[in-house]
Amino acid sequence: MSVITDKFKKADENNRLLSAYRPLPPETLKSLREYYRVGLTYTSNALEGNSLTESETKVVIEDGLTIEGKPLRDHYEAVGHAKAYDYVYLITEKEGLTEENILNLHRLFYQQIDAEKAGHYRDVKVYISGSRYAVAAVSKIPGEMQKLVKWYNDNEKKLHPIELAATLHQRFVFIHPFVDGNGRVARLLMNLALLRNGYTIAIIPAILRHEYIYSLETAHTRPEVFTDFIADRVIATQLDLLRLMRDDDTVNDTVNDTVKSYMSALSKTEQTVLAAISSFPDYSYEELAEECGVSRPTIARTIKTLQSREYIRRIGSDKTGHWEVVRKEG
Repeated sequence: MSVITDKFKKADENNRLLSAYRPLPPETLKSLREYYRVGLTYTSNALEGNSLTESETKVVIEDGLTIEGKPLRDHYEAVGHAKAYDYVYLITEKEGLTEENILNLHRLFYQQIDAEKAGHYRDVKVYISGSRYAVAAVSKIPGEMQKLVKWYNDNEKKLHPIELAATLHQRFVFIHPFVDGNGRVARLLMNLALLRNGYTIAIIPAILRHEYIYSLETAHTRPEVFTDFIADRVIATQLDLLRLMRDDDTVNDTVNDTVKSYMSALSKTEQTVLAAISSFPDYSYEELAEECGVSRPTIARTIKTLQSREYIRRIGSDKTGHWEVVRKEG
């Protein structure tokens, strides 16, 4: 696991570097979301054989036009995935994961393809071509999905964000709860887990389809193989975003100096949380969230970052202990 641990550290370092650009201007943030709305929709659909190019995907979901000679279903997949992507951002700051969230993701993606099956667990047996492993039996799907949601909620604040996201994706695919669209929903859930823990989304290009499928198949006996694959994709997407940010003059002028010295600096949110903990070491996550004017998930992931960078430490148990500031910012 040492190689994966090193990749986690690299991803954390990239994430801290990206944090130096925050908060982004509203126009920049909107532009980035639209950029990845097209990029993720295109790549995720392409992995499943969708024939639309990236530019065609953009035209379909942003302009509402159809592409001559391309299957109608490919258009429906693009529009549906874009809607599901928007829903991911809608629930990013909410607490916990529910079955309803997962059903809604599938419903949004699959509504135009098959309204009767959209947002409903499958009632037929399915097989995964090329896999030696069976997916969950129809009768076991509800119970397995309940276990999955419980596992996620129990581990969201315990696992590294990449391990959490990769494992959520992997476990969901092994259940295969829907008659179709499982891969798309799995990747959306993976990115939801990353976003909730302060990371950017991870793109898996179609050119890596063979490696992606191989790592998933291998994960039945060696889950670290898939986690390692996802870690690579997180890092690659982070580096792409860093290049975009560095090439943006409107952002560069205000943060360039911060980026250069970032390893000894904190983001504005981290500074606010650190100051609150210094003043109120006995505060709960909920009390800190209210004090800082942010959501509880934001508090949780900020505290995790401050701990990993050895700015704070926990003294005593979760219930009766308190926070101690080890060092101030800088």
